[in-house]
Amino acid sequence: MNRRDEIREKALKDLQQFEVLMIDGHFDFGNGYHGKLYLNPHQLFRYPSTIWRFAQDLLDVLPPSIVDRTEVVAGPVTGGALLAHTIAGLLDSRRPLAHDRTMFAPFNVDVDCGQTLSRFYQHQVRQGGGQVIATAEIYDRMEATSTLDVPNIPLAEYRAPENYPAGECPLCRSGVPVTTF
Repeated sequence: MNRRDEIREKALKDLQQFEVLMIDGHFDFGNGYHGKLYLNPHQLFRYPSTIWRFAQDLLDVLPPSIVDRTEVVAGPVTGGALLAHTIAGLLDSRRPLAHDRTMFAPFNVDVDCGQTLSRFYQHQVRQGGGQVIATAEIYDRMEATSTLDVPNIPLAEYRAPENYPAGECPLCRSGVPVTTF
C-alpha cells in the first residue's frame, strides 16, 4: 500500500472515530429523506485541530502538479469555506516565502445558480486568468450528480447507501429509532 492509500484509509477510520462520518444509523436529513449514513460537519469543525489535521492529510493526497498550480482555493460558505481557508493557509506554509500567496475565495449561495463567487472574487479570478484545475474534499459519498471535467480528489471515499423518501423509509417501518440534527 502506498503512502496516499495509507493516509486515505486512516482518514476514513478517523472520520468515523470523530463521528464526522456516521455509518449504519437512521438519519433524518431534514429534506424529506432518510438514510443510513450521515456526514456531520459540525463534528469536523468543532475543534480547530481536527479540520487542520484533515486539511493537511488532504494536501498530502493531492497530486504535486495540482498543489504546485494552485493559486486560489474556494469553498462554499455552508461548511467548505473553513476547509478551503485552512488549505490555502497550509499551502502557503509549505511553500517558499518568495512564492505568491494563495488566495481564499468563498462561494456564496445564489438562488438562481447555486454556489457562486461574489462579484469581487469573480473579478479577481478572471483578471488573473483563473480556471478550475481540480476539486477536493474531505469525504466523497461517491454519488456525484455533476462533473466539472477536472480531477476530483477526496481524502476519503465511502459509497453512500440508498436514501429513502421519509414516507417510504424501510428503517422507519422496521422501528429503527431516528437521529435528527
